Amino acid sequence: MEIKKLFQMQQALDAHIEQKHGLHDADLFDKKVLALLVEIGELANETRCFKFWSVKPSSSKQVVLEEFVDGVHFILSLGIACGFNENTFEIEPAEPERSATEQFLHVYELIGIFQKSRAFTDYKKLFEAYLTLSTVLGFTGGEIEQAYFAKNEVNYQRQQNNY
Repeated sequence: MEIKKLFQMQQALDAHIEQKHGLHDADLFDKKVLALLVEIGELANETRCFKFWSVKPSSSKQVVLEEFVDGVHFILSLGIACGFNENTFEIEPAEPERSATEQFLHVYELIGIFQKSRAFTDYKKLFEAYLTLSTVLGFTGGEIEQAYFAKNEVNYQRQQNNY
């Protein structure tokens, strides 16, 4: 997965949204954190990994992947908001050691830590944990990248249509 390219695409989308909505000087960090938390909740809901009371299967792999990529958008956007340069680091998922439910909870925990610290090391841990979740969910880097490209295009179209 080409993190540098994703950062560049997200930076362009963020700039477009900020320009269109007159948000150049707005501090959007906490709103982006909340958006990320909501998107991860939507992702968990589509996986149904925590729904011990239900026998209904998870949504299709494509639906789950689309929800996963929504989280990638906000993680990238948070890194950009903090001034992290995509040239300074590599992000790789770790070998999964947790169940999907445990990994979701771990990601939530790391979001809280990063929100308070805004530190690069905490950001990197969060991003890596999120990518580890992708491994737990069965996605490859290539699938994530292609889904990101497609969703980025949808996000531009939504802006043009006053979403």
